[in-house]
Amino acid sequence: MSATIGTLLYTFLKGKKVGKDDFGNCYYVQKCPAKNTTAKRWVIYNGKAEPSKIPALWHAWIHYTSDEVPSDHPRTPYFWEKKHLPNLTGTKGAYFPEGHEKATGLRSRSTSDYQAWEPK
Repeated sequence: MSATIGTLLYTFLKGKKVGKDDFGNCYYVQKCPAKNTTAKRWVIYNGKAEPSKIPALWHAWIHYTSDEVPSDHPRTPYFWEKKHLPNLTGTKGAYFPEGHEKATGLRSRSTSDYQAWEPK
């Protein structure tokens, strides 16, 4: 768990677990919000705190865009949808286009009829 002692204590005293996503992140809502206020929502990450590990539906819920808790209303993904991936920048799984020195390192030759500009 990546939560601090303070977050865990606050969660134990004032939080109510509303769900868990495919990455193992747990989502909470405030048990008893103050009068005329919106209940706080938060997440305790499974492992390193990486906000890009929050799937789209949970992101909408935690940012008050949607009031439907994704675990209460599961949806069937479309056949063309890919599974959610966290941001892989800076990891071994990062994307490098063909020709990048960390990918193949070899760039294909230009096939266009480009001519460099030369002053007259």
